[in-house]
Amino acid sequence: MQIKNLMSEDLITVDKDQKLSDGLKLLAKNDVSRLPVINTNKDHQRELVGIISERDVADKLGSSKYENMPASRLHISSVMVKDVISVVETMDLADVANLMLENGIGSVPIVSDDDMMVGIVSKADFVTLAVGRAFDKITVKEVMSDDIKAVSSQERLVHARRIMIDSHVGRLPVIDGDELVGMMTSKDVMKAFINFRKNVPEKYQKTQIKEILVEEVMSDNPLSISKNASISEVANTMMDTGYNGLPVVEDNNVIGIITQTDILRLIAKLES
Repeated sequence: MQIKNLMSEDLITVDKDQKLSDGLKLLAKNDVSRLPVINTNKDHQRELVGIISERDVADKLGSSKYENMPASRLHISSVMVKDVISVVETMDLADVANLMLENGIGSVPIVSDDDMMVGIVSKADFVTLAVGRAFDKITVKEVMSDDIKAVSSQERLVHARRIMIDSHVGRLPVIDGDELVGMMTSKDVMKAFINFRKNVPEKYQKTQIKEILVEEVMSDNPLSISKNASISEVANTMMDTGYNGLPVVEDNNVIGIITQTDILRLIAKLES
């Protein structure tokens, strides 16, 4: 299958010179986690110059470089990833999946033969393929990761953010004792930093940011799944809820996590 048969043609873009706040509104309004960034050149053509994602915003707003700068002053160009990997629309689906896995990226812009952006494909698009008879026979325990990166509710937000960056993950189960009490995602971190900068006077931000706890940011009552559930069930749950990952629980203990990346890896293997 060629990637053009899976890509989304409904392109929602943001200009590199727009304010970060404009990009955040677009992310929320369209319920997406990343946006292609464009620039209008001297020939009045819109060229792709970057990608902005919730994870990028969370990383940048929590960094020391931007700690004294309100989000209202930041522009898209300050936060976007500039080295964008794009692929042609005739590229094989499995090759695109492997490219995303090798480079640790969540989406790829799709371009035509004349280098015009015609679509975008994300991990969420690949999840839509993981339903049906073949995926009914594959269980979560065959695909999940048991290398669990987790935090407790009483740990500091800045520490949890550092774990997410160092581990290259977009979500962390929150575990107190042996009990799963919440989930914290890049979106949660991003919103926490934005609200903090908006509500705390600048002169107090450097010290008070260290006092925010995970329990103030995490999502309560997290949805979990059994290790014996099918990949079809996981895919349908992700599509219904918009969740990018689900903790795997057995006897009230978290034994793993299954994410869109795990499903992407499975599809790449099967397609190859």
